[in-house]
Amino acid sequence: LLPSLPTLTVLVPFLSLAGLFYSASVDETFPQGCTSTNSLCFYSLLLPVTIPVYVFFHLWTWMGIKLFRHN
Repeated sequence: LLPSLPTLTVLVPFLSLAGLFYSASVDETFPQGCTSTNSLCFYSLLLPVTIPVYVFFHLWTWMGIKLFRHN
């Protein structure tokens, strides 16, 4: 029972933004704490960057397969 892609497209950035605001309010060393992989802030910043990159390369691979088949 996974949500649809448009729902995930809206939900993931909002959840990441909520995590970012949460870690900004809880962590005293917020800007410096974002560089450690142990902090929640690091992943709340990493997730919004990783998902569009994954979608881009997934579509790029799919287009490459489509072009290879039709030529």
